[in-house]
Amino acid sequence: MLPASIQITGELLSAAEVQDICESLKEDSVRLLSVRGCQLSDRDFGRVCRSVAESHSIAQLNLNLGVVSSVGRTRHLADALKTNRSLQTLFLHGSPLLDAGLVTLNAALSTHPTLVCLDLGDCMLGDQALGLICGMLPPDGAKSGLRELTLSANPGISSKGWARLSIAVAHSSQLRVLNLDYNPLGDQTAGMLAVAVASSRTLEVLDLEGTGLTNHSAQVDQSQSPILLLLSSQWCQVPTQLRVQISVCIDVFVQQGETLQHHSDLTSDRNTTTNNNIKKQHKQQHTNIKEVNESGVA
Repeated sequence: MLPASIQITGELLSAAEVQDICESLKEDSVRLLSVRGCQLSDRDFGRVCRSVAESHSIAQLNLNLGVVSSVGRTRHLADALKTNRSLQTLFLHGSPLLDAGLVTLNAALSTHPTLVCLDLGDCMLGDQALGLICGMLPPDGAKSGLRELTLSANPGISSKGWARLSIAVAHSSQLRVLNLDYNPLGDQTAGMLAVAVASSRTLEVLDLEGTGLTNHSAQVDQSQSPILLLLSSQWCQVPTQLRVQISVCIDVFVQQGETLQHHSDLTSDRNTTTNNNIKKQHKQQHTNIKEVNESGVA
């Protein structure tokens, strides 16, 4: 029998329901487990994590919208990741991890042999956490690392932290998708990211929607635009299959009279967390010019 999916959203899970989930995990009959926004006791959360640790079939785990809500739960998850060897995608969007939570998870995340997609959007992260995340983007010739990384809506990260990420992206040998939407990056950071993308041989998608870029870094009609100049140079000069799609500077394009449409909800809940109010303000102004592989996650 092929592994199935368990997808539950925003419900209060009873002990019996948790028991069913745990048994399915232990029987290796679950490939995707999503309990986004669900409420369950700390004891039951620990049971689920122990079952994830034992599972050989689970490939995607969705704990979005505050399921990992305490230090204790972060430790349970870290213990599960240290033992599990099958997980490929982990969604933690909207979890109040803080830097301390990433410190707890770091060893398990950075050494996991199969994890390639990580969503840490709206997790209240700062520079310390971002430094640890940079370690998950190994340089050329190093071990395999993350291919898709989401850091949306983490305004606690400073320009110094984003500069460090830019360096890591430039030298990463694996990263293909980087979502930085709804962070107050500004033009200076955009310039650093432009250099990083130009140096990367793997990056395909960079999302800078709602990051406060202005005409200085994204104007359409002048050669000083580092982002658009980057696009033209990538297409014309790089002798690889690298294709960078940049969802960027929507406000600037609106100022120039373009008719735009806001993008659809992302399955990793990048517009259903505490940053929703910001995204609603831009709903009629933005468009999505990127492709997202939803991988079957609801």
